[in-house]
Parts: sequence; structure tokens; C-alpha cells
Amino acid sequence: PMGHRLSKIYTRTGDSGTTGLGDGTRVAKDDLRITALGDVDELNSCVGVLRAQIQASQIEHTTAWDKKLSLIQHWLFDLGGEVCIPNYHLLQAVCVEFLEHDIDGMNESLPMLKDFILPSGSLVCSYAHQARAVCRRAERSLMSLQSRDQNIQATALQLLNRLSDWLFMSSRTLQRATDGCEVLWKKNINDTIEIEPR
Repeated sequence: PMGHRLSKIYTRTGDSGTTGLGDGTRVAKDDLRITALGDVDELNSCVGVLRAQIQASQIEHTTAWDKKLSLIQHWLFDLGGEVCIPNYHLLQAVCVEFLEHDIDGMNESLPMLKDFILPSGSLVCSYAHQARAVCRRAERSLMSLQSRDQNIQATALQLLNRLSDWLFMSSRTLQRATDGCEVLWKKNINDTIEIEPR
């Protein structure tokens, strides 16, 4: 049982700079597998912060957002399990299909983008952008691991690729649900700077 496995939090086994994988193998703490695992864990934490902020904001459809983000957190935990235990598969294609379907649904209700948007806006929008950036880093880490290790299943990489798109669409949807207008990138912003003489 999990309670028994976590009855002692510190073990001192990692003091020498190694850590144990789920299959008992010990690797260096800067191993590519541990880097990818850490990035997925950080991403899951960012999604948790986004989830909490949505609940606190009490925006429209809070319950639906919470259900979707709960699914995503569980999938990311499953992904962490796959990274932690080589050749162990937990993820199923339905997670990618769900994200694609939801992206299509959000896209239908959003205006077409004509300009780049800044990772800014309301707090919930900004947290979605932060999670998106961390998601891209986790994807890069997983790609590096896959190129050397070859036992990362395609669904794992597809999940992170779709999730970054989902988080981008969510940032747009959440911004419109809170502050309305998106924060657009201005091409010639330097032309607007006025520097007073000293």
C-alpha cells in the first residue's frame, strides 16, 4: 500500500548524487530521464496552480475547467510513471484525442488570430501561458531522452505536444472570460518610447 511505501520520506540513499527509478535502477540525478521526470513534475505543478487559480477566480464553467485539469494532472502523473519505469506504458491514445477535441471546441468560439499575443493578461491567462512554456520544455526533455533511449512511446510525446496547444487555446479562452481582450505584441514598440533629456 502507498501509505507503507511513503512511511519514511527521507532515505539518505540519494546523498551521493544518484536516485532510484521505479524498476530499482539507480541513475545520476542529472540523468536525462531524471531531467524529463522533473520537467513533467514541474508541469503538473503548474497545471495545479492554474487549476487552483481558476477555482479562486470563479469564472464561468469553473467545474468543467476543473474536471479537464484533473484529467490532465492524472495523465501527467501517468506520464511521470512511464518516464520513471522504463518500458512501462500507462498512457492511452484517448488522452490525445480528448485534447484535440477540446482544442477544436475552443477554436470555434475564438476569433482568428491576426497578431502574436504576449504571455500576459489576467492571472489565470498568465498561469496558462506559464504552464504552456513549461510543457514545451518537458516535451524537449522527453525528445532528448527518446533520441538516446528509444523506449518512450509515441503517445507520451503526442500528449505533451497537444497539451501545449491546449494550454495556448486555454490562455486565450481564459483571458476572454476574465479581462476580455488579449494582450497583443506590437511590432514597432520602440517607436513609442520617449526618453526625457537628462
